[in-house]
Amino acid sequence: MNSTPLLSMKGISKSFPGVKALQDAEFSLLAGEVNFLLGENGAGKSTLMKILSGVYSKDSGEIRINGELVEINNPRKAAAHGIVIIHQEMNLVPELTVMENIYLGREPINFFGFIDMETMKSRTAKLLQQLGSDIGSTDIVSNLSIGEQQMVEIAKALSYETKILIMDEPTAALTERETENLFQIVRQLAASGVGIIYISHRMEELFALSNRVTVMRDGAYVGAVETKATTFDDLIKMMVGRDITTRFPKQAAQIGPEILRVELLSRYDQLEDISFSVRAGEIVGIAGLMGAGRTELGRAIFGADPMDKGNIFIDGQKCSINSPADGIRAGIGFITEDRKHQGLVLEMSVGENMSLASLAYFCVNGFINANKESEMIKENIGRLKIRTPGAVQLVKNLSGGNQQKVVIGKWLATYPKVLIMDEPTRGVDVGAKAEIYNIMNMLTAAGVGIVMISSELPEVLGMSDRILVMHRGRIAGEMAVQEATQEKIMAYAAGG
Repeated sequence: MNSTPLLSMKGISKSFPGVKALQDAEFSLLAGEVNFLLGENGAGKSTLMKILSGVYSKDSGEIRINGELVEINNPRKAAAHGIVIIHQEMNLVPELTVMENIYLGREPINFFGFIDMETMKSRTAKLLQQLGSDIGSTDIVSNLSIGEQQMVEIAKALSYETKILIMDEPTAALTERETENLFQIVRQLAASGVGIIYISHRMEELFALSNRVTVMRDGAYVGAVETKATTFDDLIKMMVGRDITTRFPKQAAQIGPEILRVELLSRYDQLEDISFSVRAGEIVGIAGLMGAGRTELGRAIFGADPMDKGNIFIDGQKCSINSPADGIRAGIGFITEDRKHQGLVLEMSVGENMSLASLAYFCVNGFINANKESEMIKENIGRLKIRTPGAVQLVKNLSGGNQQKVVIGKWLATYPKVLIMDEPTRGVDVGAKAEIYNIMNMLTAAGVGIVMISSELPEVLGMSDRILVMHRGRIAGEMAVQEATQEKIMAYAAGG
């Protein structure tokens, strides 16, 4: 690996109205290196990368590529320097083919001035072959899995003759097999001399992939360390400025009587004869591979999707749940896995989002009691430790962790008996994860039963009292957390 920095960023500062996003930040990258960029939500990682990729202009500082001072003030200039970013939300046109997506806006032109389809097809095939993918050049993107779409994004990045590849939460929606495939490609790209900046909240990926870790906090550079010379606890302390005593601060709650019972729940082609129960104060973790039916189960119980047959009992009483409104009336809350599209209205304020599911509680003769609503909002902002300038702040301007706490606050306002939490810590940093786990402890101590759906096995093992494992729409196994291991869970999840 060449010791001369492929990339050097020094003294980078950036301000937005009322916010100092970066203050003398720095970052360096070697050719053939995977440098893991780590920091809490709001630490400045995204702003720094948007400056590098030309989305934002810096207020001050310098950027050097191979020692040469460069100015990058738009994405086209970034691409000219071989800098490409793969965003967490994929930037593909579903109705177009793979090759049309890869060369969109830069299609090869033949002698007659028309798009050279054969050249575009062969170039795409070569890129996909390089990635070891069997996706076809003319396949329609909407017909591909999320993992395959991720491969298209990487192929598009490579089509620019990439020198610096920025990957933002690339495994957020991938299966375990797709993630391992992605890791192999990252290692292959690094071996070919590409410098890779990898952003993720999954610490396991850091130790599996990176050569070096760069830590940011509050818009500033904290330090860079060799991965092999650091530990999880060291990085957390750098990242949050304090020790987090335990990664999963599970507290034993008083387990009460059965609060939810599901009997023989089925939904065409998705769920088959699901039966389980949850007791007051208990966290039941639901694990399984992508496509096993975990999210579908949560949606059916809540009433977001209809079930073909089955019964749901709350506190021993049979409930007819045919819609989310029925679910809320029965005492069920549902934190969806996709908070931005299904859990929040991004253009509304923190306060407006927090009272969305409980407006009936604040209405008197058809009018909202603003004082009562405001009191609830203020109380939840305080007890959930939501970092916001105030209740009127637009929720889209909050960090991922604080957005997730707003979603939790929305359901706390309904006083749920059962709270279904689908991927409760997806896309939030380690500090915010610990806070969400403590909120779960607070809920179970108050007697709420929690159904926690998670694809992170350490989280399932660290926070559950009991674990259900799903496989192809069925419950394949059930175990107390004391007898559970990752190997046992994966054996059930794979159908063993």
